[in-house]
Amino acid sequence: MLLAIDCGNTNTVFAIWDGQKFLCTMRTSTHHARTADAYFTWFSTLLNHYKIDPEITEVIISSTVPRVVFNLRVFADRFFGCRPLVVGKPECRLPREPRVDAGTLVGPDRLVNTAGAFERHGGDLIVVDFGTATTFDVVDTDGAYIGGLISPGVNLSLEALHMAAAALPHVDISKPQKVIGTNTVACMQSGVYWGYVGLVKESCARIKAELGREMTVVGTGGLASLFGETEGLFDVLEEDLTMHGLTVIHAYNKEHI
Repeated sequence: MLLAIDCGNTNTVFAIWDGQKFLCTMRTSTHHARTADAYFTWFSTLLNHYKIDPEITEVIISSTVPRVVFNLRVFADRFFGCRPLVVGKPECRLPREPRVDAGTLVGPDRLVNTAGAFERHGGDLIVVDFGTATTFDVVDTDGAYIGGLISPGVNLSLEALHMAAAALPHVDISKPQKVIGTNTVACMQSGVYWGYVGLVKESCARIKAELGREMTVVGTGGLASLFGETEGLFDVLEEDLTMHGLTVIHAYNKEHI
């Protein structure tokens, strides 16, 4: 079985793939100092909770935090006896190489989202990922990543408001019932929610205009379902796009060894 690991700036997700479906998905906070033994203690405890005993023989890793990769490599080698495939490393092949400026390093998460989205929806895509940053990945007709946008994440923006303005509280993001807030919390929630709706709509419109063709807009990431409540913002929502993309890249590498 395959263990797929997606390490983001905030959370790290582990998912076990049996070749047909994910048996379980587990999430922990990202911490660069977490050791291989600590990963295994946490991992094995949750496996007991799910009452599964998978025979993991392969591991694939996508990480936007380079400092954690070493311990994840040790984790894979020590406890599963395998050398993990790491997206973004030379030994990890991609179904389509990105077409960007020479010398540009594309984030592994964006490469994985591109592979997963193209496998499910074909080309001409805009993948909007609501993570620590809000990213827009543009996928060409043939499935190649050709660039995009990076904006501050929703929660990052709320935290910045709270920290930089002494009178503004920390609030959770939600879809406001009205655009015009009548108290401080409602004003902040409305500003962030509708501000990001506007960001997505305008950015996607300009991408489509620049390319001169229609594109399918795919929403993913933790807050995608919340923003998907606004009609017409996304053409499709994908909750497991990144993990699916890892299985696609892993399968491609197995076929092309």
